[in-house]
Parts: sequence; structure tokens; C-alpha cells
Amino acid sequence: MIESTTDLSNVVLQNSSPALLNDGAAAIAVGLAALAAGYAERGIGSAAVGAVAEDEDLFVTGLIFTVLPETLVILALVTIFLV
Repeated sequence: MIESTTDLSNVVLQNSSPALLNDGAAAIAVGLAALAAGYAERGIGSAAVGAVAEDEDLFVTGLIFTVLPETLVILALVTIFLV
């Protein structure tokens, strides 16, 4: 039984290929970055709208905080093109 197990493991190791190619890994990385940015903007956007509703001087600050998570997606795309 043990001999057949080692033969089977040799066959599996010789014919192995990566489960995910480089393009697929890049797509998952950018997709997860976009998902995280959207999740972060959900709370930031509602807080920014509430702050602007009370004081219009906070518009620029709210806009900066709302755009900040999108830089994660831009950096992920730049990293994909550089690598």
C-alpha cells in the first residue's frame, strides 16, 4: 500500500501545473482592491454627505476622504502594468 502511494504522489507531482496563472492572479488582485475600495466608500460617503449637510465648509474634506480609497484601485492597476 505504501509503495503505491509513493508512485501516485510521483505521478501527481510530475504533472502538476499552477492552479492560477499570472493573468488570473492579477485580475483577482485588482478585483479585490476594487471591492475593498467600494466597501470603504460606503461608510465614508454617507458620513461625508451628513457632514456637508450640517456644514457646507466641509465639502472639500468630504470629497478628499471619499476619493481616497479609489487610489488603492489605481495603485493596484499601476502595479499590474509595471510587473
